[in-house]
Amino acid sequence: MYKLLLMVLMSVVFMSLYGLQTDEELAMHTVFQGKHGLNNAVHAAAQQSDAAKLAQGIHAIDETRAIEAAMAYLQANLRLNADNEPLPDTFLQSSVVVDLFKVVNEGEIFPYTYRDDAQDYTVTLERPGVIMFIRLAFPRTYAILQPITWTIKSSAEMVY
Repeated sequence: MYKLLLMVLMSVVFMSLYGLQTDEELAMHTVFQGKHGLNNAVHAAAQQSDAAKLAQGIHAIDETRAIEAAMAYLQANLRLNADNEPLPDTFLQSSVVVDLFKVVNEGEIFPYTYRDDAQDYTVTLERPGVIMFIRLAFPRTYAILQPITWTIKSSAEMVY
């Protein structure tokens, strides 16, 4: 009898470990997907040249077009709607929050160092660029892991 009870208990332990491993793998996949989506969005935003300033020989980013491009790429890559809520039948279950969107333009002295001690993030830009932070929550598959929320950070420079 005790062997049967031991077998049942070990099955519960093994299934819990399997659930934990599955959640950890999905969490890493989610953070990588978020990072790739944010990298693409920031790169697209950094390439939105201000045509009027470019005609004068000044390399600058059009801030309005930059945020539109960043949001369009972020929404396409993470499968979000216009309010940054996940589309139906997608893996994410909560909205993606944009914590920071900063355009570093020609008015700054380069190299420009952006430092955010609260987020432990420092980046040095050699030319105009974009810095963006998003907050992404992991939708747990099993209730073994505690809720996870990441602040994903990225930056990109204008290419010329």
